[in-house]
Amino acid sequence: MNRREFLITSSAAAGLLALPRFASAAAGTIDLYSGSDANIVDLWNNIIRPAFQKAHPDVALKVTDAGDNNGLRAIADRALAALKTKTDPQADLFEQFDPRLPSGGIDAGLWVKFSAENIEGYDRINPLALDTPYSLPYRGSQVLLAYDTTKLDPKNAPKSWDQLTAWIKANPGQFIYNRPDKGGSGGNFVRRAIHEVNGRDPKKFKVDNFTADLATEALTPAWKILSDLAPSLYDKGAYTAGNTQSIQLLAQGVVTMVPVWSDQVLQAIAQGVLPDTTGLVQLGDLALCGGFSSITVFSNGANKDAALQLAAFMLTKEMQEAIITQIGGFPAVSWDHISDDLRKKYADVIPSTIPTFPSGDWEKAINDGWYRNVAPSISRT
Repeated sequence: MNRREFLITSSAAAGLLALPRFASAAAGTIDLYSGSDANIVDLWNNIIRPAFQKAHPDVALKVTDAGDNNGLRAIADRALAALKTKTDPQADLFEQFDPRLPSGGIDAGLWVKFSAENIEGYDRINPLALDTPYSLPYRGSQVLLAYDTTKLDPKNAPKSWDQLTAWIKANPGQFIYNRPDKGGSGGNFVRRAIHEVNGRDPKKFKVDNFTADLATEALTPAWKILSDLAPSLYDKGAYTAGNTQSIQLLAQGVVTMVPVWSDQVLQAIAQGVLPDTTGLVQLGDLALCGGFSSITVFSNGANKDAALQLAAFMLTKEMQEAIITQIGGFPAVSWDHISDDLRKKYADVIPSTIPTFPSGDWEKAINDGWYRNVAPSISRT
């Protein structure tokens, strides 16, 4: 799922319709398309691109904001068609995409298969980050609970789902999460409830095992839990319209605890948006969802070799530490490949597990079901 609020304007999205008619990529220029938010596009343009081009002065890098996953899907569909006709897909690399899409792409050979043989530093990747050999993880983040330590003593901070729900009910009005279709922090709080009623087993949910009957069976008990919590939330059942609004309410002292993305909250603390008295905690029985953003490289891209150089460059210590210091993200490499100072500084948020949840039809079922069963009086607009 797109883990942040949708930022691209409708006019820019409409411009994607022209993508298949773009001129062929310039020789020696890597065409990278991103489906992430503006801060990640800025990271690529302002930090990664100049560093890469300094290390590889013979290669240029062009970064294009594709808007969201739908924008990338349109380009990937075009690339699969180009593979069949042996023509230029006019793209070399995706930032943040699931290579299981489009259907049949892997079997057709659309994506490069990564390994230690073609990517230097592949053996340094955190095993938690590895998903499929057709995607190369380069940054990660996870939903945590952020709270005001002046109101809640850290020793009493909830560390399990049962403790969390008990705390919410014992402290009415002091917890809020955002609507699940408006940001991943609230969306993954909802998914944690779904995991809870399904044996805390994230492996039960896969991008290709969705059926309407299974969704009804798996999701319905979670709606009961979340409906039961609603009267104890801020304003007796209010929900924010995004990740940032949740952080703002915590910063203003309106609530005591909210779910947050690890990278966003670390940036907010570093920038003074949240005070140093902000505490962070993760559930120990099963962590809230998160995940790693990965690079995918087109096998038929005109600049495939250069794209592989860029992919490997993202695993260097310089770039992995930039992920931490510039955007508050998790490195894709194991933390023992990160400097001691950074490892000690972020010891409290280094994850031991990072549950994930598939998108696709599951995402739509969760969003539709939440509005219908948990918050029927709230407009989706």
